Amino acid sequence: MWHSSASVGGKQYRTSTKKDELRQAEDFAEDWYLGLRGKFKRGEFGEVIKIDNEIRFKEVAEDFIREFPIMTDGQRNKQYVDGHTRRLRKYLIPFFGEKGISKVTSGLIHDYRLNRIESAKAGTGKPPARQTLHQETVALRQVLKLALRKGYISGLPDLSEPYRSNGKISHRAWFSKEEYKLLYEATRDRAKNPPHKTHADDYEDLHDYVIFMVNTGLRPDESHRIQVRDVKIVDDVDSGETILEIDVRGKRGVGFCKSMPAAVFPFQRIVDRHKLGPTDIVFPKKQHELFNAILGEDELNLKFDREGQRRTFYSLRHTYICLRLIEGADVYQIAKNCRTSVKMIEDFYASHIKNMVDASVINVRRPKAPAKAKKSAKKQKDSENA
Repeated sequence: MWHSSASVGGKQYRTSTKKDELRQAEDFAEDWYLGLRGKFKRGEFGEVIKIDNEIRFKEVAEDFIREFPIMTDGQRNKQYVDGHTRRLRKYLIPFFGEKGISKVTSGLIHDYRLNRIESAKAGTGKPPARQTLHQETVALRQVLKLALRKGYISGLPDLSEPYRSNGKISHRAWFSKEEYKLLYEATRDRAKNPPHKTHADDYEDLHDYVIFMVNTGLRPDESHRIQVRDVKIVDDVDSGETILEIDVRGKRGVGFCKSMPAAVFPFQRIVDRHKLGPTDIVFPKKQHELFNAILGEDELNLKFDREGQRRTFYSLRHTYICLRLIEGADVYQIAKNCRTSVKMIEDFYASHIKNMVDASVINVRRPKAPAKAKKSAKKQKDSENA
């Protein structure tokens, strides 16, 4: 149904035309507006003249929750879609739900942020992370965009965060060559000499997973969706090496990846060890506790990098990207292989790798003129002055 809004006497009014044909809706809106003008001139504005049938925020949010999974099916992974639904139901609908959609202004959005921070501090003593508030703002913007498409509002409010400058770009936590060597040696030792014999397979799986991830650059969620049939062992024509070609399903939908040669043996070992079939998941277990135990202070003391950032399974993907850049791989090809953008790599990875900077291009010096040339130039200048 088309909606109509008008400003009369310095106040905004809104109503549903109850028409789905534009021409009929325009005729209704014209009559409705002229009626408002007449009542205003006659001084009849009162309780009768008000915003009629203002649709509430929660009704638009429920429409978004219903249609978002349908419209993004196969393009966004389920975790991303469920995240928007969870934020709306847990935080946004309880705050905005009963308010008319046109009442969701920049000031009210600012009040929401204040309320979120104060509530979090009162509960846990710690404010929500900047990225958490950003994700909630993204969910809110999606609902408001839906309201805009349906004609419930005439424009989007300002959703920018006041008082703060842009967040600084922080480098992703990764493992340097030396740190990665310590990591895979530690996982290899555990695989060969398991502290608990009943968990011997878990130690071997973790070791293979670490090597596989650092040599493919997959996201953790992508790696846990890989089935045996998604992976092919091929002799690459361009490089002349045996590598893996992987059909990847993750946050960007379906993509592809070509691995480093070192990823082949871990894949073969885990398939043979568990006798996996074509439709079996290659890495079904998420061994966070074991991984954190190895990185902990009692063993490698590598859980945090020098900037205090926590290392996780995602750090294995970051390590792949950084090591490829250090070896001089093309940024565009890395971005394609990792299903990301060149800008993301330049902002979060390449900016802190010294090998990306060519000193021969930076340290350019103008060649000095020979001493004889200087003397002849000075004599010529003196003769001209004379």
